[in-house]
Amino acid sequence: MGQTQEELDFFSKYLTLWVAICIILGTGIGYFFPGLATSLGEFEVANVSIPVAFVLLVMMYPIMIKINFNEVLNVQRNVKPLWLTIIVNWAIKPFTMALIAWLFMRLIFSSIIPETLQTEYIAGMILLGLAPCTAMVLVWTSLAKANINYALVQVSINDLIILVLFAPLGMLLLGITTEFPVPFDTIFLSVLFYVGIPLLLAAVTRHVIIQKKGVDWLENQFIKKIEWITPAGLLVTLVLIFIFQGDKIINYPLHILLIAIPLILQTYLVFFIGYLGAKKLQIPFNEAAPSVFIGASNFFELAVAVALILFGMNSGATLATVVGVLVEVPVMLSLVKIMKMNKSAFQFENPT
Repeated sequence: MGQTQEELDFFSKYLTLWVAICIILGTGIGYFFPGLATSLGEFEVANVSIPVAFVLLVMMYPIMIKINFNEVLNVQRNVKPLWLTIIVNWAIKPFTMALIAWLFMRLIFSSIIPETLQTEYIAGMILLGLAPCTAMVLVWTSLAKANINYALVQVSINDLIILVLFAPLGMLLLGITTEFPVPFDTIFLSVLFYVGIPLLLAAVTRHVIIQKKGVDWLENQFIKKIEWITPAGLLVTLVLIFIFQGDKIINYPLHILLIAIPLILQTYLVFFIGYLGAKKLQIPFNEAAPSVFIGASNFFELAVAVALILFGMNSGATLATVVGVLVEVPVMLSLVKIMKMNKSAFQFENPT
């Protein structure tokens, strides 16, 4: 595990620590300066905080600009890993997350967590389950020393699928488990705003820069110079969120642990479903690793953004998505280690 952590960049290596600091900082500001929370709350339109919306939109851009859509056209040469990713991400993961969230909140923890918060926590966990990973899967794939290029292809196609399936699946699962009336146009416009717009801007940027400067300059100069925007934006967003979450943290500190338990269980479950699927399909390690990681990990930036729009800054749903960020790195590092330890299980002489 030590070697794995050394290969992570500074932000990714200590992501859990940064999130914890943001929880403490945001909660402290909200508790000691309640007037600031009130003032920030006034800058919103249709339940959307304008400062947070701006930060989230900007932080998506560096993630999207890494996507090479030209590689998507060549995916027919190796479709098995992609089909595995699509099936796990969209036919299995959202439904297992909804079931696990309902089971823990409505039954196992029902005597500990108030009913209203149960519903909000379930909603937040479902939003996480609907958001398979984008940027961080490149980190996990790199740590496993697998095929980064194929991971980029999977991320590209996954982002396009999010535009189509996130809204209807979200409306279905939230409606079944929480009875929360989610307007389809609200959740669809949320995804369009936080995924579609940055995706379009990134595609235009890639085209213009490649035409003028070339691919090498784009990847080794421009992208490296703007990568800091995403982690910085995430940290600012978390501080803003917890300024409004202070009362829940102070009144229900145990709830962070109770939310984390089903999220961790879901992550390991989805990982092993993908792991067994990759072995059954005889997918070589280089493509199996990103196929497994993309489902186990989460596009938590999108989940946080949609939770903010649907439920607001001080909701339990938003808190649940942030707990997803808190547990992401330590859990995924353990899965990277498991994958690397079992690399020999994916050495197929004649994969079919």
